[in-house]
Amino acid sequence: MTTTARTVTGSLHSFDVSTGVDGPGTRFVAFLAGCPLRCLYCHSPDTQYRRHGGLTTAEALLTEIRRYERFLKVSHGGVTVSGGEPLQQVTFTREVLRSCHEMGLHTALDTSGFLGDRADGDLLDATDLVLLDIKSGDPRTYAQVTGTGRLEPTVRFAHRLAELGKPIWVRFVLVPGLTDDPANVEAVARIAAGVSTVERIEVLPFHRLGERKYAALGLPFPLAGTPVPDAALLERVRGQFRDHGLTVF
Repeated sequence: MTTTARTVTGSLHSFDVSTGVDGPGTRFVAFLAGCPLRCLYCHSPDTQYRRHGGLTTAEALLTEIRRYERFLKVSHGGVTVSGGEPLQQVTFTREVLRSCHEMGLHTALDTSGFLGDRADGDLLDATDLVLLDIKSGDPRTYAQVTGTGRLEPTVRFAHRLAELGKPIWVRFVLVPGLTDDPANVEAVARIAAGVSTVERIEVLPFHRLGERKYAALGLPFPLAGTPVPDAALLERVRGQFRDHGLTVF
Protein backbone atom coordinates (compact mmCIF):
# COMPACT_ATOMS: atom_id res chain seq x y z
CA MET A 1 0.00 0.00 0.00
CA THR A 2 1.49 3.34 -1.04
CA THR A 3 0.96 6.65 0.68
CA THR A 4 -0.34 8.03 -2.61
CA ALA A 5 -2.93 5.27 -2.95
CA ARG A 6 -4.15 5.96 0.59
CA THR A 7 -4.58 9.69 0.00
CA VAL A 8 -5.62 10.09 -3.65
CA THR A 9 -9.40 10.25 -3.89
CA GLY A 10 -11.81 10.01 -6.78
CA SER A 11 -15.49 9.79 -7.57
CA LEU A 12 -16.34 6.18 -8.40
CA HIS A 13 -19.73 5.39 -9.88
CA SER A 14 -19.46 1.59 -9.83
CA PHE A 15 -17.39 -1.38 -10.86
CA ASP A 16 -18.11 -4.63 -12.66
CA VAL A 17 -16.40 -7.81 -13.81
CA SER A 18 -17.18 -8.79 -17.39
CA THR A 19 -15.86 -10.77 -20.33
CA GLY A 20 -15.84 -9.89 -24.02
CA VAL A 21 -16.02 -6.11 -23.68
CA ASP A 22 -13.76 -3.33 -22.41
CA GLY A 23 -10.55 -5.06 -23.45
CA PRO A 24 -9.13 -8.58 -23.73
CA GLY A 25 -10.10 -11.39 -21.39
CA THR A 26 -12.09 -10.98 -18.21
CA ARG A 27 -11.93 -7.39 -17.01
CA PHE A 28 -12.44 -5.59 -13.74
CA VAL A 29 -14.00 -2.36 -15.03
CA ALA A 30 -14.05 0.72 -12.82
CA PHE A 31 -16.58 3.33 -13.93
CA LEU A 32 -15.61 6.80 -12.74
CA ALA A 33 -18.16 9.58 -12.42
CA GLY A 34 -17.89 12.81 -14.38
CA CYS A 35 -17.60 13.59 -18.09
CA PRO A 36 -17.14 16.85 -20.03
CA LEU A 37 -19.18 15.59 -23.00
CA ARG A 38 -22.94 15.17 -23.32
CA CYS A 39 -23.22 12.60 -26.08
CA LEU A 40 -26.71 12.21 -27.48
CA TYR A 41 -26.42 8.44 -27.41
CA CYS A 42 -24.90 8.19 -23.92
CA HIS A 43 -26.39 5.11 -22.23
CA SER A 44 -25.07 6.06 -18.78
CA PRO A 45 -26.29 9.58 -17.98
CA ASP A 46 -25.82 8.64 -14.32
CA THR A 47 -22.04 8.86 -14.86
CA GLN A 48 -22.02 12.36 -16.36
CA TYR A 49 -21.55 14.25 -13.09
CA ARG A 50 -19.10 13.57 -10.26
CA ARG A 51 -21.90 13.94 -7.73
CA HIS A 52 -23.39 10.76 -9.16
CA GLY A 53 -20.43 8.81 -7.78
CA GLY A 54 -19.13 8.05 -4.34
CA LEU A 55 -15.90 9.48 -2.96
CA THR A 56 -13.28 6.77 -2.51
CA THR A 57 -9.53 6.36 -2.31
CA ALA A 58 -7.39 4.64 -4.90
CA GLU A 59 -6.40 2.12 -2.22
CA ALA A 60 -10.04 1.22 -1.52
CA LEU A 61 -10.59 0.50 -5.21
CA LEU A 62 -7.33 -1.46 -5.41
CA THR A 63 -8.48 -3.57 -2.47
CA GLU A 64 -11.50 -4.61 -4.54
CA ILE A 65 -9.29 -5.30 -7.57
CA ARG A 66 -6.97 -7.53 -5.53
CA ARG A 67 -9.90 -9.80 -4.72
CA TYR A 68 -10.01 -10.71 -8.41
CA GLU A 69 -6.27 -10.51 -9.14
CA ARG A 70 -5.59 -14.22 -9.61
CA PHE A 71 -8.74 -14.78 -11.67
CA LEU A 72 -7.93 -11.84 -13.94
CA LYS A 73 -4.42 -13.12 -14.58
CA VAL A 74 -5.52 -16.71 -15.26
CA SER A 75 -8.17 -15.48 -17.73
CA HIS A 76 -5.62 -13.26 -19.51
CA GLY A 77 -7.73 -10.25 -18.59
CA GLY A 78 -7.00 -7.20 -16.53
CA VAL A 79 -8.33 -3.85 -15.33
CA THR A 80 -10.07 -1.17 -17.38
CA VAL A 81 -10.65 2.35 -16.07
CA SER A 82 -13.73 3.76 -17.78
CA GLY A 83 -16.38 6.35 -17.11
CA GLY A 84 -17.75 8.81 -17.43
CA GLU A 85 -14.38 10.10 -18.56
CA PRO A 86 -11.42 8.84 -16.52
CA LEU A 87 -9.13 11.63 -17.69
CA GLN A 88 -11.36 14.10 -15.86
CA GLN A 89 -9.90 12.50 -12.71
CA VAL A 90 -6.38 12.11 -14.00
CA THR A 91 -4.55 11.81 -10.64
CA PHE A 92 -6.88 9.05 -9.41
CA THR A 93 -6.76 7.26 -12.77
CA ARG A 94 -2.96 7.44 -12.87
CA GLU A 95 -2.61 5.93 -9.41
CA VAL A 96 -5.02 3.07 -10.11
CA LEU A 97 -3.38 2.19 -13.45
CA ARG A 98 0.13 2.47 -11.99
CA SER A 99 -0.69 0.21 -9.06
CA CYS A 100 -2.41 -2.36 -11.28
CA HIS A 101 0.57 -2.35 -13.63
CA GLU A 102 2.87 -3.03 -10.69
CA MET A 103 0.62 -5.99 -9.79
CA GLY A 104 1.29 -7.43 -13.23
CA LEU A 105 -2.25 -6.84 -14.47
CA HIS A 106 -3.00 -5.79 -18.04
CA THR A 107 -4.37 -2.24 -17.97
CA ALA A 108 -6.73 -0.42 -20.31
CA LEU A 109 -7.93 3.18 -20.44
CA ASP A 110 -11.39 3.79 -21.94
CA THR A 111 -11.55 7.42 -23.07
CA SER A 112 -12.96 9.78 -25.67
CA GLY A 113 -9.52 11.37 -25.96
CA PHE A 114 -11.11 14.80 -25.56
CA LEU A 115 -9.00 15.34 -22.44
CA GLY A 116 -6.01 13.45 -23.80
CA ASP A 117 -3.63 16.32 -23.16
CA ARG A 118 -4.12 15.66 -19.43
CA ALA A 119 -2.63 12.17 -19.68
CA ASP A 120 1.01 12.52 -18.64
CA GLY A 121 3.86 10.13 -19.33
CA ASP A 122 3.49 8.26 -16.04
CA LEU A 123 -0.18 7.52 -16.72
CA LEU A 124 0.49 6.33 -20.25
CA ASP A 125 3.50 4.27 -19.16
CA ALA A 126 1.09 2.34 -16.93
CA THR A 127 -1.46 1.86 -19.73
CA ASP A 128 -1.21 -1.24 -21.93
CA LEU A 129 -4.18 -0.51 -24.18
CA VAL A 130 -6.34 2.51 -25.00
CA LEU A 131 -9.99 2.06 -25.95
CA LEU A 132 -10.49 5.27 -27.92
CA ASP A 133 -14.02 6.43 -28.64
CA ILE A 134 -14.04 8.40 -31.88
CA LYS A 135 -17.50 9.88 -31.84
CA SER A 136 -17.44 11.08 -35.44
CA GLY A 137 -14.96 12.03 -38.14
CA ASP A 138 -16.69 15.16 -39.36
CA PRO A 139 -16.07 18.06 -36.92
CA ARG A 140 -19.64 19.36 -37.23
CA THR A 141 -21.14 15.95 -36.60
CA TYR A 142 -18.73 15.44 -33.68
CA ALA A 143 -19.97 18.66 -32.09
CA GLN A 144 -23.59 17.66 -32.70
CA VAL A 145 -23.05 14.24 -31.11
CA THR A 146 -21.11 15.44 -28.06
CA GLY A 147 -22.81 18.75 -27.38
CA THR A 148 -19.60 20.49 -26.32
CA GLY A 149 -16.72 18.52 -27.79
CA ARG A 150 -14.20 19.08 -30.55
CA LEU A 151 -12.67 16.36 -32.71
CA GLU A 152 -9.12 17.72 -32.86
CA PRO A 153 -8.02 16.78 -29.29
CA THR A 154 -8.97 13.14 -29.92
CA VAL A 155 -7.00 12.99 -33.16
CA ARG A 156 -4.01 14.63 -31.49
CA PHE A 157 -4.18 12.13 -28.64
CA ALA A 158 -4.37 9.19 -31.07
CA HIS A 159 -1.19 10.28 -32.84
CA ARG A 160 0.57 10.82 -29.53
CA LEU A 161 -0.33 7.27 -28.51
CA ALA A 162 1.04 5.97 -31.80
CA GLU A 163 4.33 7.78 -31.22
CA LEU A 164 4.54 5.99 -27.86
CA GLY A 165 3.73 2.63 -29.46
CA LYS A 166 0.50 2.25 -27.48
CA PRO A 167 -2.06 -0.21 -28.92
CA ILE A 168 -5.44 1.36 -29.67
CA TRP A 169 -8.87 -0.16 -30.14
CA VAL A 170 -11.11 2.43 -31.79
CA ARG A 171 -14.78 2.44 -30.88
CA PHE A 172 -17.42 4.02 -33.10
CA VAL A 173 -21.09 4.16 -32.16
CA LEU A 174 -23.33 3.79 -35.21
CA VAL A 175 -26.54 5.80 -34.91
CA PRO A 176 -28.98 5.92 -37.84
CA GLY A 177 -29.55 9.50 -38.91
CA LEU A 178 -26.72 10.85 -36.75
CA THR A 179 -23.35 9.15 -37.30
CA ASP A 180 -24.15 6.89 -40.26
CA ASP A 181 -23.52 9.34 -43.10
CA PRO A 182 -21.01 7.69 -45.48
CA ALA A 183 -18.80 10.79 -45.45
CA ASN A 184 -18.70 10.82 -41.66
CA VAL A 185 -17.81 7.12 -41.50
CA GLU A 186 -15.19 7.62 -44.19
CA ALA A 187 -13.62 10.40 -42.12
CA VAL A 188 -13.41 8.14 -39.06
CA ALA A 189 -11.86 5.42 -41.21
CA ARG A 190 -9.23 7.80 -42.56
CA ILE A 191 -8.34 8.94 -39.04
CA ALA A 192 -8.00 5.36 -37.79
CA ALA A 193 -6.05 4.18 -40.83
CA GLY A 194 -3.61 7.04 -40.32
CA VAL A 195 -2.71 5.93 -36.78
CA SER A 196 -0.15 3.14 -36.89
CA THR A 197 -1.03 1.45 -33.59
CA VAL A 198 -4.78 1.04 -34.20
CA GLU A 199 -5.35 -2.71 -33.91
CA ARG A 200 -9.08 -2.88 -34.49
CA ILE A 201 -12.30 -0.95 -35.01
CA GLU A 202 -15.33 -1.84 -32.94
CA VAL A 203 -18.56 -0.70 -34.59
CA LEU A 204 -21.05 -0.45 -31.74
CA PRO A 205 -24.72 -0.41 -32.81
CA PHE A 206 -26.83 2.25 -31.11
CA HIS A 207 -29.27 0.90 -28.52
CA ARG A 208 -31.86 2.36 -26.17
CA LEU A 209 -30.93 0.37 -23.06
CA GLY A 210 -30.19 3.54 -21.10
CA GLU A 211 -33.62 5.05 -21.63
CA ARG A 212 -34.81 4.04 -18.16
CA LYS A 213 -31.82 5.76 -16.58
CA TYR A 214 -32.85 9.05 -18.20
CA ALA A 215 -36.38 8.59 -16.90
CA ALA A 216 -35.08 7.88 -13.39
CA LEU A 217 -33.08 11.11 -13.51
CA GLY A 218 -36.07 13.05 -14.82
CA LEU A 219 -34.33 13.71 -18.13
CA PRO A 220 -35.66 13.30 -21.68
CA PHE A 221 -33.86 10.66 -23.74
CA PRO A 222 -32.26 12.67 -26.58
CA LEU A 223 -32.65 9.94 -29.21
CA ALA A 224 -36.11 8.65 -28.33
CA GLY A 225 -37.62 7.10 -31.42
CA THR A 226 -34.27 6.57 -33.15
CA PRO A 227 -34.13 3.05 -34.63
CA VAL A 228 -31.28 0.63 -34.02
CA PRO A 229 -29.08 -0.01 -37.08
CA ASP A 230 -30.23 -2.85 -39.29
CA ALA A 231 -27.93 -5.55 -40.64
CA ALA A 232 -27.49 -3.84 -44.01
CA LEU A 233 -26.35 -0.56 -42.44
CA LEU A 234 -23.96 -2.35 -40.10
CA GLU A 235 -22.38 -4.26 -42.97
CA ARG A 236 -22.05 -1.10 -45.10
CA VAL A 237 -20.25 0.74 -42.30
CA ARG A 238 -18.02 -2.20 -41.43
CA GLY A 239 -17.20 -2.52 -45.11
CA GLN A 240 -16.10 1.12 -45.26
CA PHE A 241 -13.61 0.45 -42.46
CA ARG A 242 -12.39 -2.78 -44.09
CA ASP A 243 -11.79 -0.89 -47.31
CA HIS A 244 -9.11 1.06 -45.43
CA GLY A 245 -7.36 -2.14 -44.38
CA LEU A 246 -8.70 -2.01 -40.82
CA THR A 247 -9.66 -5.03 -38.71
CA VAL A 248 -13.32 -4.65 -37.83
CA PHE A 249 -15.46 -6.11 -35.06
